[in-house]
Amino acid sequence: MTTDQTSPRVVKTDEQWRAELTPAEYAVLRKAGTERPYTGEYTDNHKTGVYSCRACGAELFRSDQKFDSHCGWPSFFSPLAGSAIVERVDNTLGMRRVEVLCANCHSHLGHVFEGEGYDTPTDLRYCINSISMRFAEA
Repeated sequence: MTTDQTSPRVVKTDEQWRAELTPAEYAVLRKAGTERPYTGEYTDNHKTGVYSCRACGAELFRSDQKFDSHCGWPSFFSPLAGSAIVERVDNTLGMRRVEVLCANCHSHLGHVFEGEGYDTPTDLRYCINSISMRFAEA
C-alpha cells in the first residue's frame, strides 16, 4: 500500500473511460460512487482466485485474503503486494475515511477501515465494490 500521490501508470481521458466502462462501472470507478450493499456479484464469492481492477486489469486481492464481514460488500484484510493500491484520506459525507484506489489507474475501489474487531491478521477491512473488480478463478 502506498499513501503518496504518485501519478497512475494508466492514464486515459474522461471520454476514453466513459467509452470503455458501463455507466455503472464509470460511476463507481471514476466518480467514487458506491454500489448498493448486498447487490455485488462477489459479496458471497468463496471461490479460489484473484481479484483484479475492472478498469485496467491490475491484480489487487487474492481470495485467501477475503473474509465474511457481513457488511454488504466484499471484504479483504490485505491487498496484494503493497504497491497494488493507493490509500488517500476522504473527508466526504461529513466523516474521515480512507479511500482505496487502484495504484495502476487510480480508479476508486472502496474504503479501508481499521480497528473494527474482526478476527483477521491485520484488523483491517478493505471494503471493496464488486463492480470495481473482476474475478479470475484459479
